[in-house]
Amino acid sequence: MPAYSCGVTDVALNRAYDGAGRGGVLVKLSCDAWEFNFWATVEELAGLSSIREADWQARRCLHIGESAGAPVHWAYWPSRPEGERVSILVGHDEETWDIGLSVSVDTVDRVVAAVADGSWRR
Repeated sequence: MPAYSCGVTDVALNRAYDGAGRGGVLVKLSCDAWEFNFWATVEELAGLSSIREADWQARRCLHIGESAGAPVHWAYWPSRPEGERVSILVGHDEETWDIGLSVSVDTVDRVVAAVADGSWRR
């Protein structure tokens, strides 16, 4: 069965707090077929600007955020047939994850830009 591609992924950010009361950002990535929500601090999200250095072919990834009580791992795929992609993996670690999805690198760039813009703080 071919993987589902939803085209453009919407990005929305909102101020939020984790269970320990730490301030951060709730990020929603969505398209017509799915929605993915995760929480991270502003500082963590700024780290997504280095996504292109997290090349999965070299077994590198970023560990940024939490979703459904599990860590979120981010891996860059520079040479996919559909263009530059990022795998988002939710689970114990980047090798034994429970759920994964793929978005364009542009989606991650839009998250970074939205965090820097700060309009979600209003």
